[in-house]
Amino acid sequence: MKTTLTILGVLAVFPAGAALADDDCFVPMADWQPRDAVARLAEENGWTMRRIKIDDGCYEIDGRDAEGRRIEVTVHPATLEVIEFEYENEDDDDDDRRRRDREREKDD
Repeated sequence: MKTTLTILGVLAVFPAGAALADDDCFVPMADWQPRDAVARLAEENGWTMRRIKIDDGCYEIDGRDAEGRRIEVTVHPATLEVIEFEYENEDDDDDDRRRRDREREKDD
Protein backbone atom coordinates (compact mmCIF):
# COMPACT_ATOMS: atom_id res chain seq x y z
CA MET A 1 0.00 0.00 0.00
CA LYS A 2 2.84 2.39 0.88
CA THR A 3 4.54 1.65 -2.42
CA THR A 4 1.35 2.42 -4.35
CA LEU A 5 0.90 5.75 -2.55
CA THR A 6 4.54 6.67 -3.16
CA ILE A 7 4.23 5.93 -6.87
CA LEU A 8 1.00 7.92 -7.13
CA GLY A 9 2.59 10.82 -5.30
CA VAL A 10 5.55 10.89 -7.69
CA LEU A 11 3.29 10.65 -10.73
CA ALA A 12 1.09 13.48 -9.44
CA VAL A 13 4.08 15.81 -9.03
CA PHE A 14 5.84 14.92 -12.29
CA PRO A 15 3.46 16.70 -14.73
CA ALA A 16 3.56 19.88 -12.62
CA GLY A 17 7.35 19.94 -12.78
CA ALA A 18 7.29 19.41 -16.53
CA ALA A 19 4.80 22.26 -16.97
CA LEU A 20 7.00 24.63 -14.98
CA ALA A 21 9.97 23.88 -17.21
CA ASP A 22 8.05 25.06 -20.30
CA ASP A 23 8.69 28.71 -19.34
CA ASP A 24 12.38 28.35 -20.20
CA CYS A 25 13.76 28.81 -23.70
CA PHE A 26 16.40 26.32 -24.77
CA VAL A 27 17.74 27.79 -27.99
CA PRO A 28 21.38 28.04 -29.10
CA MET A 29 22.54 31.67 -29.19
CA ALA A 30 23.39 31.26 -32.90
CA ASP A 31 19.64 30.87 -33.60
CA TRP A 32 18.53 33.97 -31.68
CA GLN A 33 16.98 36.98 -33.37
CA PRO A 34 18.88 40.23 -32.64
CA ARG A 35 17.71 42.68 -29.97
CA ASP A 36 16.74 45.09 -32.75
CA ALA A 37 14.12 42.57 -33.90
CA VAL A 38 12.72 42.44 -30.35
CA ALA A 39 12.60 46.25 -30.29
CA ARG A 40 10.69 46.24 -33.61
CA LEU A 41 8.23 43.68 -32.19
CA ALA A 42 7.58 45.98 -29.24
CA GLU A 43 7.14 49.00 -31.50
CA GLU A 44 4.73 47.12 -33.80
CA ASN A 45 2.60 46.24 -30.75
CA GLY A 46 2.58 49.81 -29.45
CA TRP A 47 4.76 49.00 -26.44
CA THR A 48 7.24 51.47 -25.01
CA MET A 49 10.31 49.59 -23.85
CA ARG A 50 12.16 50.39 -20.67
CA ARG A 51 14.61 47.53 -21.20
CA ILE A 52 15.17 44.15 -22.81
CA LYS A 53 16.81 41.48 -20.71
CA ILE A 54 17.42 37.76 -20.88
CA ASP A 55 15.64 35.57 -18.33
CA ASP A 56 15.64 31.75 -18.36
CA GLY A 57 17.02 31.83 -21.90
CA CYS A 58 14.16 34.00 -23.20
CA TYR A 59 13.98 37.68 -24.07
CA GLU A 60 11.99 39.67 -21.53
CA ILE A 61 10.64 43.12 -22.32
CA ASP A 62 9.87 45.51 -19.47
CA GLY A 63 7.88 48.53 -20.51
CA ARG A 64 4.42 49.98 -21.00
CA ASP A 65 1.57 49.11 -23.33
CA ALA A 66 -0.24 51.63 -25.56
CA GLU A 67 -2.49 52.64 -22.61
CA GLY A 68 0.52 53.29 -20.37
CA ARG A 69 0.14 50.20 -18.16
CA ARG A 70 3.34 48.51 -17.03
CA ILE A 71 3.97 45.22 -18.79
CA GLU A 72 6.41 42.34 -18.77
CA VAL A 73 6.51 40.27 -21.95
CA THR A 74 8.46 37.04 -22.39
CA VAL A 75 9.50 36.42 -26.01
CA HIS A 76 10.97 33.29 -27.61
CA PRO A 77 14.45 34.29 -28.82
CA ALA A 78 14.37 32.43 -32.15
CA THR A 79 10.76 32.85 -33.29
CA LEU A 80 9.89 36.09 -31.43
CA GLU A 81 6.65 34.41 -30.36
CA VAL A 82 5.12 35.98 -27.24
CA ILE A 83 5.29 33.26 -24.61
CA GLU A 84 3.89 35.23 -21.68
CA PHE A 85 2.34 38.67 -21.29
CA GLU A 86 1.83 40.13 -17.82
CA TYR A 87 0.49 43.41 -16.56
CA GLU A 88 2.64 44.57 -13.66
CA ASN A 89 0.90 45.76 -10.51
CA GLU A 90 1.84 49.42 -10.03
CA ASP A 91 0.34 49.33 -6.52
CA ASP A 92 3.40 47.36 -5.43
CA ASP A 93 5.63 50.23 -6.60
CA ASP A 94 3.41 52.76 -4.81
CA ASP A 95 3.57 50.71 -1.59
CA ASP A 96 7.37 50.49 -1.82
CA ARG A 97 7.62 54.24 -2.42
CA ARG A 98 5.35 55.01 0.56
CA ARG A 99 7.35 52.69 2.80
CA ARG A 100 10.64 54.39 1.79
CA ASP A 101 9.11 57.83 2.41
CA ARG A 102 7.96 56.78 5.91
CA GLU A 103 11.43 55.40 6.69
CA ARG A 104 13.05 58.68 5.59
CA GLU A 105 10.66 60.67 7.77
CA LYS A 106 11.63 58.53 10.79
CA ASP A 107 15.31 59.16 10.10
CA ASP A 108 14.83 62.96 9.99
